Amino acid sequence: MQALQERMKNPVMVLPDALQAMLALGKAADQAGVPPRTLALVHLRASQINGCSVCVDMHWRQARKLDETDERLFAVAGWRDAPYFTAAERAALALTEAATRLADCTDPVPDDIWQDAARHYDERALAGLVIHIALINAFNRINVTTRQIAGKLPR
Repeated sequence: MQALQERMKNPVMVLPDALQAMLALGKAADQAGVPPRTLALVHLRASQINGCSVCVDMHWRQARKLDETDERLFAVAGWRDAPYFTAAERAALALTEAATRLADCTDPVPDDIWQDAARHYDERALAGLVIHIALINAFNRINVTTRQIAGKLPR
């Protein structure tokens, strides 16, 4: 097994204005009314799909600070078959998976997934959810591309 080694310092640390812009985007999306625990699940699930160990490590810890249970955290990768999630959380997780796996389907975000999310979230909340999904995917891609190492960020 090859030793873990970053390819470079994290780009958002090299360009701190980029980090501030991304954090500002997240803060704006936080105002949309999606429950923080739902967002934590969304961030964790997208990070699992993208194989971003930095974000998986960060987001399960953040979820625990929001009083998320181990049971739900361990089951998030299999949320479809686990009884621990609300209908609204399931809709958010389905939208997260679809929007994260855009290249995997000819109709990457099908109407039924969008309509289910729209049943649970108003337009403002949907906007926040879509922005959060895009933002976590951006962080995942930065970290995976540059091989950032989990556990190096301050806790």
